[in-house]
Amino acid sequence: MIPDIRRRFNAEFTEAKYQNLLADLEATYQQEVVFRIAETPIFVPADFQRKMRDASEYIIDRILQPDFRAYSEGALQPQFTIPNETPQPHFICIDFAVCQNEQGELEPQLIELQGCASLLCFQHLLGLKYREHYYCPDNFSHLYGGLSPDEYVQYLRSIIVGNHDPKHVILLEIKPHEQKTRIDFYATRAMLGIEPVCVSEVIEENGLLYYWHNGEKTRIKRIYNRVIAEDFSRYPDLHPQFDMTQAADVEWIGHPNWFFRISKYTMPLLDHPYIPKSQFLSDFDELSLPQDLDNYVLKPLFSFAGSGVLINVSPADIAAIPTAERKQYLLQRKVAYHPVIESPNIPVKAELRMMYVWHDDEARPRLLTNLGRMSKGAMIGVRYNVNNDWVGGSMGIIEQIR
Repeated sequence: MIPDIRRRFNAEFTEAKYQNLLADLEATYQQEVVFRIAETPIFVPADFQRKMRDASEYIIDRILQPDFRAYSEGALQPQFTIPNETPQPHFICIDFAVCQNEQGELEPQLIELQGCASLLCFQHLLGLKYREHYYCPDNFSHLYGGLSPDEYVQYLRSIIVGNHDPKHVILLEIKPHEQKTRIDFYATRAMLGIEPVCVSEVIEENGLLYYWHNGEKTRIKRIYNRVIAEDFSRYPDLHPQFDMTQAADVEWIGHPNWFFRISKYTMPLLDHPYIPKSQFLSDFDELSLPQDLDNYVLKPLFSFAGSGVLINVSPADIAAIPTAERKQYLLQRKVAYHPVIESPNIPVKAELRMMYVWHDDEARPRLLTNLGRMSKGAMIGVRYNVNNDWVGGSMGIIEQIR
């Protein structure tokens, strides 16, 4: 995205440097990284960063409107609705594709947004390691707002751990040690001192929650939530000892309800040059459906990581969805990723996730860092690019805005 930096990086790149990077990532916490890490960071110029910030702040302004909570009630599903919802989402992730407009200028286009935490600790580690192993200009950083690495970790600790002893705070997930993103859980444990705990290991007694910590039954006072509630259906062998849908005396950081409130369900509310037009499928009848369906994607509202998305939509696909179920789908104007990153063979497409965190003591969310993904295929996700090089999880190294 910045030609002179990209030329220098590619000229200095070697496979040995890449293998050293991977080895260092795994040696840091003595844990395997089970998803593919891209050979390169994404160098992001200040003007492109400003465009992403402009769209992101517009989205946050909309979420802050008094009517948003009432609107987003429609996104909650009774079987996944959890008590003790927090007044605000502690985490907001906003995903943008790198595109090119009609004037030949690079611009972001919104792909998705999520009211949940992402890989906040692993991405910090990845940004540091990219800088250690590769060339990176001094005025570029993976952190925003002038944060130093130590300040970043301290800020995360103030939000996730708060004033608690870390042993009373857990990272909650379904079978955390089996998740592909488990390296982030181990990075979180190392940086913040909290344990990844499976929902099946939480004990409920008289409205209080406990887990076994170093052989001692320990009270859980705060949950850093990484559970996607709908994922329970993927684990029929899971037998939790507590019911998340029942009230318990515990604080939530990243309350599960916000995953649904801030989601694809939000997108029809948005009107911005960097946000493709989106409508609920139930808003259309046979006569009002777009005639150019090949320019749209069809997305289930309640799915994760690209599951169920149709990128080549036909009238037959629409007809196959029962009328009563069409309110569960979004028809979104297709976004054309532009292959902008030069690799040793073919250019690569990219996506950047802006990762916001909202401290209870602050008036609005704060942008802390980002997550990058690179692809040579039709889909951007890591699992769709397993046989390619210069693809996978990456990091935006951002030209600092003065």
